[in-house]
Amino acid sequence: MSVPHVDLVGLGMTPMSLRPGKTPVELATQASGAALADAGIARGDVDGLLVGSSQGVRPDRLGVGFAAQGGFADLRLLEHVEIKGATTIAMIQRARHAIATGEASTVLCVFADAPLVAGRGAGSTYAQSGGNNGTRGLERASGLLGSVPTYALLAQRWLHVTGTGAEALRSVATTARRWAQDNPHAVNREPLDDDGYQRSPMIAEPLRLLDCARPVNGAVAVVLTGRASVGTTRVRVRGAGRDHPVRRRRAGAESWFGGGGRAVEDALDQAGMSRSDLDVAELYDPFSIVTLVLLDEYRLTGGVPAGAFVRDGHTGPGGTLPTNTGGGQLSGFYLQGMTPLAEAVIQLRGAGGQRQVPDAAVALVGGIGGRLDHHAALILERAA
Repeated sequence: MSVPHVDLVGLGMTPMSLRPGKTPVELATQASGAALADAGIARGDVDGLLVGSSQGVRPDRLGVGFAAQGGFADLRLLEHVEIKGATTIAMIQRARHAIATGEASTVLCVFADAPLVAGRGAGSTYAQSGGNNGTRGLERASGLLGSVPTYALLAQRWLHVTGTGAEALRSVATTARRWAQDNPHAVNREPLDDDGYQRSPMIAEPLRLLDCARPVNGAVAVVLTGRASVGTTRVRVRGAGRDHPVRRRRAGAESWFGGGGRAVEDALDQAGMSRSDLDVAELYDPFSIVTLVLLDEYRLTGGVPAGAFVRDGHTGPGGTLPTNTGGGQLSGFYLQGMTPLAEAVIQLRGAGGQRQVPDAAVALVGGIGGRLDHHAALILERAA
């Protein structure tokens, strides 16, 4: 079936704050206004609105009520999308489908979060996710609070299975920081060398503080349309795919790995492209180990072990596959799947400034949710 062209024509971002301040609704309103202005349209031109928010039941969580709060009306499409870290790509898929089938013509997708609250750290906010029942309840009773210790277990397992040394984590962190130094939106821009990484405190072995993403209060919004008259700078959605392994985490099967590649394969097949066509890869990287796992499982290294691929500079400036070119979530900012999407749009628009990858025309955007339980992929291309 022929899919009509659907383009990203607007990008809006708030400043990324490390201090308590605006609510998610206020941040979403600001980012949405910037995205609409970037696309050259008004709220009345939008007939679809998709919202995403961080998981967990929180009083200020962004929901479909944002339509009224943000000044939208007469919508043909209005949904709250939730697949954890895969949510952003799911929103893009949903918007693309709606535009292709005529359910809507111009769709705004927005994600906002404000985990930094006065008197409480972001860690305590995220630690409440997952609930107290079943497997998560057992983990909580055993002291596995939040994502850091569970991803530390994942990291230990991956390093063991692949025979990779823990120094590979350091290579990911220092490479991300090199990219972030030229990203004005990044919250960690100070130079980082190997010694600086080693001085970073251990949080849950083998993950140090600098192996973990930096949560921020902020928002990102994008506008998608099938209307040729809307927008002047276009990034085309060429392919999309998802993969949900639905693991049971029981003996006799691998608990962490062996899934996700189908999402990339489907996206590439839909785009009529191969991995050799990729100019940049923007991957979800809440922890340094995830970059290594995804490079491996998405088969992006040409058969080179992921640790060596990063160590030898292939993912850094001037590398064969520049990856997380804004510093990712490790050194850039953590707004779940909007972090890699926003950077892909910036690169394909040629708006990356000092960090711009020359002649970047095709980008892979990867999103994961849970503990590599949900995988989503987009292939984006600079439109002629």
